[in-house]
Parts: sequence; structure tokens; C-alpha cells
Amino acid sequence: MARFARENEISRRSWLWAGLALPLLRARAAGPLDVTFDGDNLHVSAPGLHFLTGKPLERLMNADTVTFISQITLFSDDRGTIFRRIPERLVVSYDLWEEKFSVIIPGEFRRSAINVSATQAEMWCMDNLVISALGLAPQRPFWVRFELRTTDHRELASLVGDSGISLSRLIDIFSHPQGEDLYWTRSAGPLRLRDLPRTPSGRGRIG
Repeated sequence: MARFARENEISRRSWLWAGLALPLLRARAAGPLDVTFDGDNLHVSAPGLHFLTGKPLERLMNADTVTFISQITLFSDDRGTIFRRIPERLVVSYDLWEEKFSVIIPGEFRRSAINVSATQAEMWCMDNLVISALGLAPQRPFWVRFELRTTDHRELASLVGDSGISLSRLIDIFSHPQGEDLYWTRSAGPLRLRDLPRTPSGRGRIG
């Protein structure tokens, strides 16, 4: 009985992996970054970006928890002068039998999405990754860069402390990716607040 259950689990995992791994090529060919404004925060989206694929998905299929590190950076000019930077952690798990994902964004403003599809999980993550536009004049041009990458448990231990994510360590991690890391980035600009599409407020927190 135990052997049958084990073989059934392996077969089920293989079938799910074969189906869910298909978006991998689309992730590499994803389109540009879209930016909207809710009156307080900037929201980013990348409809063609799929990060619950490939090696992260394989780890999830093997009952591992996968942590992604993201950062949104505002630049005040095209030479890369940083105006504001917001990092976040996305902790993703997968229930093999329910065939659903769960995502937690830890921290002071803890948020979570439970038992959702891969597409819903990716959309929820993007909806909750926001950055404050405080201090940006409506007519002032600015640039936005969104970055997302995987991290392992050892690296995560050096990145997150009692006070949250270490910005200096975060910069180092994004500047020197390791061989097994997966990294996605999208940029947009020049942009102006007065020209951006408006989106309803309440999606995510003020960063």
C-alpha cells in the first residue's frame, strides 16, 4: 500500500511538472514593465513574466519552499541616480494534492494568498509589490526597475535579520548572482506621474 502511494505520488508529480513547466520559454521572452499610479504608490506589472516555472517549480514539486527576493528601484535620471528602493521577500509553497500555491510576504505588513493557481499567485505577487511615489513631482521624469531572483536558505540567513532585509547585502546579492540563481528584470522610463494610468488604491502597502 505504501509503495503504491509512493509510486502514485511520483507519477502525479511528474505529470504536473510536465504541464506546469511549459511557460518557461515565455518567461524568458516576457514583455516590458507596465507602471500605474494609485495616487500614493506606483504599481508594476509584467504580464508576460512567469517565474513559477523551471527550477523554482521543480523545487516546489519536491515539497521545498522557494523564497524569491524582489526589489523595485526608482531612479531620478537615466544615469542611475537612486531616488528610492523597496525590497521584499516572497515565500512560495505548493500543495501537491490540492494542486494549489500559497504565497507569504513576511514583515511588518504581512500579506498572504492561500490555495491559488500559478497565474493567480504571480498576479498577486505583482499586485503586492509597490513603491511609494512620495516626493515625486507630477511633471518630473523618473525611471523604474523591477528585479526578482531566487535565493537559497543559506543566502537568506545572511540577508534577513531582526531589522528586516539588509539593503547592503541585497545590493551585493543582485550584483553577484550565483550559478544556480534565476534572475528576472524589467525596466521602464522615462515616466511622469501625470501621464500614468490610474489604478484603484488599496493594492498592496505603501513602501
